[in-house]
Amino acid sequence: MLVHSRGGRRAVWALFALLFLPLFALPLLVLVAASFAGHWSGALPSGPTLDHYDAAVRGESLRALTASLATAAAASALALTAGTWAALSAHALGRRARRVMDLLFMLPVAVPSVVAGLALLVAFSKPPVLLNGTRWIVILAHTVLVTAFAHQSVTAALGRLDPAYEQAAASLGARPWYVLWRVRLPLLLPSLGAAAGLCFALSMGELSATMMLYPPDWLPLPVLVFGATDRGSPFTGSALAVVLMGTTLLVLLALSRIRTKASYR
Repeated sequence: MLVHSRGGRRAVWALFALLFLPLFALPLLVLVAASFAGHWSGALPSGPTLDHYDAAVRGESLRALTASLATAAAASALALTAGTWAALSAHALGRRARRVMDLLFMLPVAVPSVVAGLALLVAFSKPPVLLNGTRWIVILAHTVLVTAFAHQSVTAALGRLDPAYEQAAASLGARPWYVLWRVRLPLLLPSLGAAAGLCFALSMGELSATMMLYPPDWLPLPVLVFGATDRGSPFTGSALAVVLMGTTLLVLLALSRIRTKASYR
């Protein structure tokens, strides 16, 4: 820590607790408590029940969770591929060209996601590319929204790479594709894992653009959470939100283990 005195460290921890507990921990605890509540008329929930979770892991809720996982996995893979390719290509360009590339990839983040969703809805509602009313427009929207984070993560990692490894491989006669596949990409694996986790988490929680684009047969879980609370069922919505949060955390933990193994390699 930057604070070395015992009193200073205590003050920092006290400030952290003062900010973390009411802003982050307490709302999550209230959400978890509400997911088990039969009703909540006093200061604490009452009538504990598992009925909300029983409904959250079957039927429409299970299909919505599956749709969210499939969308997030596909969008993360596409975003990681496109972002990595763009970062590698821009790394070989001049400074001005890299700035232009960064600006282009950051445009979807610079505008509200509902605007990006509307743009895709207008662009792909007529032939020759008709995606409106299909799951593919949802996956495309999530890909567009998260690719910037993959691009920025890989770009930052490329800036930290030691060029001596690539130079040594090239001096031994390795061709550019071999240097890329056997030297550069393995060195980037930890950063690629982190970028994949970030893209996955952002896609799992995306709502604004999804609300404009999802078809009836492809209902992601955040839309279902919003619908439950909008219909006056906050306890059911809380259980769905906890399932969404828990599933995302499990996937991120798995990606973290892969990333740790890649770092050791």
